[in-house]
Amino acid sequence: MSQHYDVAAIRRAFPAAEHVVYLDSGFQTPLSRPVKEAYERFLREGFETAGPKQIWLNRLEETRAKVAALLGAQPHEIAFTKNTSESMNIAANALPLRAGDKVLMIHGDHPNNAYAFLNLAKKGVEVAFIPMTDVVNADSFRSHIDERTRAISMSHVTFHAGHRFDVESVGQLCEQHGLYFVVDVMQGIGVTPIDAKAMKATFIGSGTHKGLLVPQGLGLLYWDATRVELEPAYLAAASLAEPPLDFIARPDNMALPATAGRFELGNFNLPAIQGLDAAIDLINAVGIGNVEAHCFDLGDYLIERLDQLDVGLVGPRDRQHRAPHIYVVALPATEWLDYFTQNGIRVSPERDGIRVSLGMFNTTADIDRLIEAIRARNVPSTQARTAVLSKLG
Repeated sequence: MSQHYDVAAIRRAFPAAEHVVYLDSGFQTPLSRPVKEAYERFLREGFETAGPKQIWLNRLEETRAKVAALLGAQPHEIAFTKNTSESMNIAANALPLRAGDKVLMIHGDHPNNAYAFLNLAKKGVEVAFIPMTDVVNADSFRSHIDERTRAISMSHVTFHAGHRFDVESVGQLCEQHGLYFVVDVMQGIGVTPIDAKAMKATFIGSGTHKGLLVPQGLGLLYWDATRVELEPAYLAAASLAEPPLDFIARPDNMALPATAGRFELGNFNLPAIQGLDAAIDLINAVGIGNVEAHCFDLGDYLIERLDQLDVGLVGPRDRQHRAPHIYVVALPATEWLDYFTQNGIRVSPERDGIRVSLGMFNTTADIDRLIEAIRARNVPSTQARTAVLSKLG
């Protein structure tokens, strides 16, 4: 039982959680009833009426406003994309970087963030990587900034070990040095509060199939609308301030809007956007602060139970530096993943172990099932090993 909200009621909205010990929301969350119903409404409307497109587009704008509120932004600062990778590539190519400019990143951060900037080598842009440690903040970057540095790009939460980096201090550093700041929030959004303005981010990119509870195929991009010099590397009629009503392209009509719509190409993923609308309503009904607190409590419980088994944790343990919902257990994935799968426990392999990632629907009983599965495979606890050694005398 959570002290933060009625988890049992929320759990009933995720039927898959009743059939499998689902500890893999860092890969993708199970489909919830409200999101499923939103998709079904879209399909029914398309099936019965051939598609009320204007109604769907009106709902899209309502969803855009909800996304903006979730990020502490304004609706005109939000664009819809295909996924995090597309968002990060849009951001990388919109920055006015030239040959000789340098971008700072973190070694071992998500590859699709890194590749978006590494691809700029064709323009002569250099990417320099700083070391990844359990704590990354402004001081981690400070000594690496020189006269060629133009931008910093990083994740808010790491996918492979659950670091939660101090992006706010890095954003302040970027503001002090006049740097662009690009943040990937994919692993944190929907679980931990995010404030785009407190981050002082230029761009924020994310997908929606993890903490935002929507199947793959939809992404988000926040753009600081005061950065009017940032333009897309492509152009379509939908990107224009005044799309031609007669659908004839003219070289004197290429002005961009003062909104993040400049980064959109049209033909939105409408069913997923309607699913996102329902998902955000569900998150708001629970309260994102409550989701975060609940996951932190479960994480504390997981760490306590692992300590009892003398099984290690990869990444930070301190709440100040860890994500509330991502924990990597120091068990070799090659030896343990199939075993967990066979025992009805859904987790993911990661670089240094088995990733356990929590959602709003998880309970201590899910953690207990995981721990009992580990215990059953005879991973000895410190106490058990002491007893054995005592008998060997």
